[in-house]
Amino acid sequence: MMIFKRFLVEGLRNFAYLIGDEQSREAVVVDPSGAVEDILEALREESLKLKFIINTHSHPDHTAGNSELAEETGAKILKYAPNARGGLRDGDEVVLGNVSIKVIYTPGHTPDSICLLVDNKLLTGDTLFVGECGRTDLPGGSSADLYDSLFNKLMILNDDVEVYPGHDYGERPDSTIGYERRHNYVLKPRTKEEFIRFMSE
Repeated sequence: MMIFKRFLVEGLRNFAYLIGDEQSREAVVVDPSGAVEDILEALREESLKLKFIINTHSHPDHTAGNSELAEETGAKILKYAPNARGGLRDGDEVVLGNVSIKVIYTPGHTPDSICLLVDNKLLTGDTLFVGECGRTDLPGGSSADLYDSLFNKLMILNDDVEVYPGHDYGERPDSTIGYERRHNYVLKPRTKEEFIRFMSE
């Protein structure tokens, strides 16, 4: 069985996530976002050993708390870095006992953006929000890459896959691929050229 907890960081409206394996008691935190005390308390309550800290991308609002958590727990920090020793690559699996977390490389918001699929839950970072998507006008952003990530990586997943974004920007905190396919205006059928134009507007 999987333990799954979400933490909301007020102000930035960031979400941090804790994933644990009930049997091995190993855990991963995704995007601490500064919620260090809440995460440490949850680890104590659930008697979990934090093994990894994974960042969906390198923006500081998501990586805040990385060093403090790592220092407190001995956890290893993981991020997308295919050419670095120990860096995550597309298709990698991070294993906690009986829980497996699949890395899906989804550039666009940043060149190092990833989503994480665990059981039927998809943690989308700033690639896909409820009713929206990540912006591409920041350094390293690419609307062309985001198009490929959204339509060729995420929209091929089953409708019942649950979507857990990196921010509380939507009408509700989480969603499903099917709901986003039907209701997210960003995901209306468009050619890549139309999407790039749409994002620039």
